[in-house]
Amino acid sequence: MLIGELAERAGTSTRALRYYEAHGLVRPERSANGYRVYDEAELRVVREIRALLDVGFGLDDVRPFVACLRAGNASGDVCPDSVTVLRRKLAEVDAYLDRLGAVRRQLHTQLTHAIAHREEPCPRKRHSAH
Repeated sequence: MLIGELAERAGTSTRALRYYEAHGLVRPERSANGYRVYDEAELRVVREIRALLDVGFGLDDVRPFVACLRAGNASGDVCPDSVTVLRRKLAEVDAYLDRLGAVRRQLHTQLTHAIAHREEPCPRKRHSAH
């Protein structure tokens, strides 16, 4: 299939495909007239790349998953290097959740305090005349 068909089937753009190619993630064949030609295996690779990028992985994180697919595995996440990346990413997400939980608790405490100690009516700003 040509680049336009691959982009459509994978739900991405031809620009993104050329970007992935420039980073060594996608490997098209070249036809006699120089067109990029992709097989079904590349469609699987591009779908894996898109799925990982969509949940926050970077291009370097994606490499082990692509290598795992290229090694003939049915899924890109079954190889040891992919599992390592998944573990690291999960630890990052857990750290973000812990931080968000702390922020939420702080905001809740501040809001509770503000409601308990609010003044009615609140003082208005005075505008100075020039």
